[in-house]
This record gives sequence, structure tokens and C-alpha cells, in this order.
Amino acid sequence: MARAALMDFDEALERFDPVIGLEVHVELNTRTKMFSSAPNPANDEFHGAEPNTLVAPVDMGLPGSLPAVNGTAVRFSISLGLALGCSIAPSSRFARKNYFYPDLGKNYQISQYDEPIAFEGSVEVELENGRTFEVAIERAHMEEDAGKLTHVGGTTGRIQGAEYSLVDYNRAGVPLVEIVTKPIVGAGADAPALARAYVATIRDIVLSLGISEARMERGNLRCDANVSLRPKGQEKFGTRTETKNVNSMRSVERAVRYEIQRQAAILADGGTITQETRHWHEDTGTTSPGRPKSDADDYRYFPEPDLLPVVPDPAVIEELRAALPEPPAARRRRLKAEWGFTDLEFQDVANGGLLNEVAATIDAGATPAAARKWWTGELTRLANAQGADAAGLAEPAHVAELAALVEEGT
Repeated sequence: MARAALMDFDEALERFDPVIGLEVHVELNTRTKMFSSAPNPANDEFHGAEPNTLVAPVDMGLPGSLPAVNGTAVRFSISLGLALGCSIAPSSRFARKNYFYPDLGKNYQISQYDEPIAFEGSVEVELENGRTFEVAIERAHMEEDAGKLTHVGGTTGRIQGAEYSLVDYNRAGVPLVEIVTKPIVGAGADAPALARAYVATIRDIVLSLGISEARMERGNLRCDANVSLRPKGQEKFGTRTETKNVNSMRSVERAVRYEIQRQAAILADGGTITQETRHWHEDTGTTSPGRPKSDADDYRYFPEPDLLPVVPDPAVIEELRAALPEPPAARRRRLKAEWGFTDLEFQDVANGGLLNEVAATIDAGATPAAARKWWTGELTRLANAQGADAAGLAEPAHVAELAALVEEGT
């Protein structure tokens, strides 16, 4: 495939205003799946399981099987909604999202459509340059994850050119919360960095709640990045693309930046943007076309007839509200003071998305200085060389152990 023409980033920002929207999918770490009794084990056990062994009839779409809502997943979803500053719906309903694809045996996904469990929130996001944004949350809704397809043959690992495909339904039915922002305008040249910082903030919230392992490299947390451009001074939004399932914070930033440059080149040449999903390619730092982007009507949503509405007890909502951890912005201020870091030292940790890793390393016995040095130094260097996030390279307890061995001269 020919490489797309790109406009210089600064020139693109002189001519166009970017508008972004972010959809973050969070896998919940409940013991069982969203609508079945099939196990939903922790990362290492899950990824070590044989294909199609963590399944139940509901996950396979077998005739006669009926879903039942996971109560813990509902509580986790309410906690997340509250942490996002959302209102919790007194009654929410599941819906069938119809699409014909082999990663869901039922030929539909049980999701939520016009009656989500949480809506109208906001999150404070701080950028590397000190600029702060209030990102408005449109909704957070519950749904089930899809299975995994492995395309065999060919050279790219994608369906094009493959000889056949294998389906693993172990992930089908894993509980998900999808967090959808409202369109984010006014970020300008900071749009890519804002996308990265927002995903890092969501990850911090999810980890502090203890509702997900939130490891992007394992798919526990994934981002779909919507990007459109409009000429300077124009009110109407441009046509958007949606880059799907980006699984590192670094890649989210790069994907948004790439789409801004790609779309700007097309528009400046008199072309039009196709509303479509796009695939992110980490090795080349590019996106490629996926499928035409469907609107809600194409999915033929209708209320799930096999599930009653979710009507949470107001007392439970208040109980969960009272148990919320401190907000990420307040936590950052506290940790900076406790660790004694300078503004620059703390910024290195925060910008790398490493607050939780450094905190856990300190809790495991390392000094703040040693924890910062290892995570923002050697581990970040290795991550950059691999095109990965440092957070996924090592366990904090192991880093603390290594720091102690070095300190002792062992």
C-alpha cells in the first residue's frame, strides 16, 4: 500500500482546527464474565489458557442459552461513573447491537445504547506543558467484549491475504465499560498530547478503583481515537475517522498526530475524508483503512429482551460514592509533596504515565529517588527502543528488589 501524503504538523495546525473524541474500553476484573458464569481470570492465567476453554453457552451464542447480569460488574461500572463525575441513571437498559462478524457467536453484542448507566461527567487532564483541560464525558456504558480472531497465512497477520481464520471465544463476554467523551475542541497543537494524557488519567482512575488491571499491552484498556479537521473559523465539524483499538498511550498520541497530518494533506489537495474506521500500525507509525464507519441505525439497536433494566439502589450508589479514592489531580499534588520531587522530576514521572508504577515500587521498599530513576531512566529507554510503554515492561516489586540489590552492592 502506498504511503499516504502528510502535511507538516505545524502547517496543518495553521490551516485547520482538530476536533478529537476518545472512546476508552476498560475490561473489568470480575471473577466471571458479564452475562455468563464462565471464568474471567487475571491476565497471566487468561493469556495462558488454551483457546475456547474460558467459555459458557451464552458466550458461544448457543440456542436456548440466556444471559444473566454480573452484579459485581454493575457495581464496578457505577464506581467508575462516579469517579468520572457522571450522574448515575436511576434505570438503565441493555440493548442488542447487531453486526455479523465471527468474533461474537450470537451475531450481536449486548451493550447499552440510549439508556447508559452513567452520563454527563468530566475529567481534569493536565498536559506536560502545564496546560489543563476539562474533558467532558458524554457517557459510560456497560457491554461485553468480543472474541479474538487469528488470521493464518499471509504476511501481515490481517484478514487480507490470509488462508483461514481461527476464532477464540475466551474473551467473548468479558465485562467492559466504554467511556465516550464529547467532542474535544480548542486543543490545537496539544490535541495529540491531550489524547495521551486523557488515556493516562483514565488508567490512573481505573487502577485506583481496583476494577481493572488496565494493562494496555494486554488489551485490558484500549482506545478508539476519533479525529476530524475543520478549516480555521468554520463552526461545522469535519468528517471523522476512528482509529480502532490503539493499545499504548504513546501510540494514541502518534495516531492522532498522524491522522491530523494525513487528513490535512487530503483536504488541502481538494479531497474529501471518508468516514471510516482505521487500523494503527505501530511498526510504521501509520494508519490504514478499515471499514466504512457505521452509524447507530446500521446496528439496528433494540432493547435486550432477555434482560431486565438495571435499577441500582440509591443507598448502594451513595456507599460507592463514599468509597471513591482521591481524584487523580489531587493525588498527583499529594505524591509530589510526599516524594519531595522537583517540578521537573515529577513531570518526568507523570508524563511517562508511571505514577502508579513509581508509587508501587516505593510501597515495595524502594526510595522515591531510586524508583524514579529506574522507571524514567533505564526502563523508559528500553520501552522507547521497543516502541512500548515502560509500565508494561516490569513489575514494581521486581524493580524495588533490583534497586535494593544495587544499593547493597550485591
